[in-house]
Amino acid sequence: MADHGLPFLYAAMIWWAGTGFIMILCALPRRLLALTMGISTAVAGLSLYALHESAYDVDPGGAYVAFGAAIALWGWLEITFLTGLVTGPRTTPCPEGATGWRRFRMATEALLYHELAIAALALLAVALTWGAPNQVGTLAFLILFVMRLSAKLNIFLGVPNLTDSFMPSRIAYLKSYFRKADRNPLFPVSIAASSAVAALLAWRAFGAEAGGGEAVGYTMLFALLFLAIVEHGFMVLPVRDAALWRWAMPSEAGAEKPRP
Repeated sequence: MADHGLPFLYAAMIWWAGTGFIMILCALPRRLLALTMGISTAVAGLSLYALHESAYDVDPGGAYVAFGAAIALWGWLEITFLTGLVTGPRTTPCPEGATGWRRFRMATEALLYHELAIAALALLAVALTWGAPNQVGTLAFLILFVMRLSAKLNIFLGVPNLTDSFMPSRIAYLKSYFRKADRNPLFPVSIAASSAVAALLAWRAFGAEAGGGEAVGYTMLFALLFLAIVEHGFMVLPVRDAALWRWAMPSEAGAEKPRP
């Protein structure tokens, strides 16, 4: 239980609580934006330091610190996005009748700066932990990066259930780039590929030395990917995931659930 159950619960709780906390911060009055960004940026800086230092700690504690640092970094990126500070050069809705590559180009422009910020931070994480024995933090960040990109592409191509009811009004124009459809060809590929990687992570977790940092780290990575796959499932199943974060939602619809 200690080798796998506790790390799984830790990953699930930090994902759930972190998502709700970000929602609360992004729903604060606009006059508190500078304070919110100042504190969150300081936390992001400390997280980068923790990511680097924990990369050389192969004990279970190092795995926990590295994973938490990755989640905190991702949370900072989510705050910059949901507050509208870092989105893209296009800040207008998708024109009526736009289809195909034209619609894809405009959707990319609407998110370009945010995607570049994620890519830059991913490269920085790789650089800070390059050659180190503990790669849990970097791998966690890359899982979030890839699965978020997968979610965005699937929502763009079309899914039955769109999670857009709580998107902040300041970036509500992004809803126009979403598409509702019964299916799209990318979705089964996303599920199959991510499930294969999840199975590999589970195999590594159970094959690692009991009580070691490797067992803890791979278990948390599996948990994170498993939760991302579940979130993908909410796109096609007649179930809404918003109830998981009802406690963190403002009284008036105005905040999208960030993914985590």
